[in-house]
Amino acid sequence: MNLFFDESGDFKAGVSMAQQGEAYQVEMPSGKRAKVRAKDVLLQFASPSPAEFMTEAQAIAADIDLDFLWEVAGQEEFGFAELGTEYFGHDPKPHEAAGLIMRMHAAPIYFQKKGKGRYKAAPETALKAALAGIEKKRQQGLIQAQYVEELKANKLPDAMRNIVHQLLFKPDKNTIEYKALDAACNELQIAPQRLMLAAGGIASAKELHFSRFLFESFPKGIGFPAIQIPSLPELPVADVQAFSIDDVTTTEIDDAMSVTRLPDGKVKVGIHIAAPGLGIKRDDALDAIARQRLSTVYMPGDKITMLPDELVDAFTLAEGKVCPALSLYATVDTSDWSVLSTETRAEGVPIAANLRHNDLDGLVTEENLAANAGDYPHKDDLSLLWQWVQVLEKARMVKREAFGLRPEQNNRVDFNFYVEDDVVSIQRRKRGAPLDKIVAELMIFANSTWGKFLHDHGVPGIYRSQGMGHGWAAKMQVKMVTHAAPHQGLGVDQYAWSTSPLRRYTDLVNQWQILACAEHGVTAPLAAPFKQRDADLFAIVSAFDAAYSAYASFQSDMERYWCLRWLGQEKGDAPTMQVDAVVLKDEIVRLTDIPLVIRLPGMPQAARGAQVRLDLLRWDEVDLSVEARVLEIQQANSADAAEELDEEMQEDLLEADAEPVPDDVAGPVADATDK
Repeated sequence: MNLFFDESGDFKAGVSMAQQGEAYQVEMPSGKRAKVRAKDVLLQFASPSPAEFMTEAQAIAADIDLDFLWEVAGQEEFGFAELGTEYFGHDPKPHEAAGLIMRMHAAPIYFQKKGKGRYKAAPETALKAALAGIEKKRQQGLIQAQYVEELKANKLPDAMRNIVHQLLFKPDKNTIEYKALDAACNELQIAPQRLMLAAGGIASAKELHFSRFLFESFPKGIGFPAIQIPSLPELPVADVQAFSIDDVTTTEIDDAMSVTRLPDGKVKVGIHIAAPGLGIKRDDALDAIARQRLSTVYMPGDKITMLPDELVDAFTLAEGKVCPALSLYATVDTSDWSVLSTETRAEGVPIAANLRHNDLDGLVTEENLAANAGDYPHKDDLSLLWQWVQVLEKARMVKREAFGLRPEQNNRVDFNFYVEDDVVSIQRRKRGAPLDKIVAELMIFANSTWGKFLHDHGVPGIYRSQGMGHGWAAKMQVKMVTHAAPHQGLGVDQYAWSTSPLRRYTDLVNQWQILACAEHGVTAPLAAPFKQRDADLFAIVSAFDAAYSAYASFQSDMERYWCLRWLGQEKGDAPTMQVDAVVLKDEIVRLTDIPLVIRLPGMPQAARGAQVRLDLLRWDEVDLSVEARVLEIQQANSADAAEELDEEMQEDLLEADAEPVPDDVAGPVADATDK
């Protein structure tokens, strides 16, 4: 006896070898034997053989018209034999009955299974809906196939033009557009972003990196709502002629300085910081804009400002204007350069000049300052400030060494990026040049002094702290806290970011707190916008940390992109390009002419600081990778060089705070403390 049976929805036929109770021992056409429960047996037949039987049944199933079968079935539950009689016009033969069962079982939208061999036709409305769904899916399959062919031909389907970023950065994997992109990428063995570049969905690798950042950090776009410039209180006008020192690309001029010579031979140095905190108030519409962005975003050749341009224009320390400012005055005894007193006040500050590094770096050198040589604006003021800031730096180094750290290395090279019409130039500038040092030391002095000012008044602020952990890596980590704490890397007892309120939200918050202290004195803890243990202040710190990290990562990626573009410009039509580099650590090297760090797996072991000659084989602006081989390795020049590299590693590899170029340089760092 042969049996036709259901094995978990899979229909099979075999020869019954024996029956034991409610089970059969069945030999399959393959020769394999299986145990089949009696309740799963649907038909018994003597001939033909099981293999032939299944072939005939499958042929019957393929020939059955489902729509006609559904009409014949009616709306009542039925057994397969009953329906077979109606459909075939006679009692169905075993292979016909088997074909009927197989056909109904394979069409659940037409027939619902109700038990062993029993079915019920689906209601008409449900059947129509299911058939419409199948047709829609079929049509979508055709459209998807068309999309795949277009993509394979490097043509972007019209339906994808407005969702390119969504497809690349946060796709809905259930859409036909994503499925088509995925299928085309699999067939072409190419990454989605490269296919989009080839098909014109993304114009360039630069746009790819920028679009990804905007999609993740600015999903609502980078435009500003319409704003109203706030009115300002009446301010006394300072009797100074202040000047700023910035890169030529700087538009958010946060800081300026002045020198006033007093009758008794002492001098009063003014550090003047733009004061948007006088117009923006906590929780107003402008504060909401600043708090949402938290910082200006920098990239070579461009930036996304924290505040709208018209608001920046109202508060930037522009030449020829009397600008609202928060001023810190230090009375200095020039006989020993000691600070006799400090004073903080809000006022209008006349800005006599916006000096630019690009114009003055070649004139304001250590040699010219020592010889009183050269002719440039504010020469006497800069000479006096140069003498004072050297004393300030020396005092910081003493404090830094007391914390157990080596003195800072001032011979590190920084780089400025300038981009015009997609052509990049990268200019080297030595850290510690006089103008750099003047701005950096004055800003450190202001941030440290105002940090103590807040602490002494019992008003919380946002501080940068370094060196409070255990172990070298922990000690190098910079943290943001809401109480005064040492910044060992800078060599100060406290450090509150306060000198860039036009482009960092933390500085704006601190400016509000400092203004409260200056205006209210001992009652400042009651008048300050943020009180002690204010949960909102902690929330700002957390949000700023996350945003600033994302912005810094993007800036780093874009600098790397422009470094690769620079290589392409320099290489021209040559097959490869040879460059010099220095070993930072193990297999990590940094190019000498540009700030490009490369990992070279398998590179021969070389001492830190060793000079290497590389052959750059290829680089990729999409994934920002570089392939190179080592041509020559030289030993490090000296033990001092290795020590300098240790210091650089703390900055390049562990992002320790340092003091590079002045505020708001559109280069590898944003300001004197942005690392």
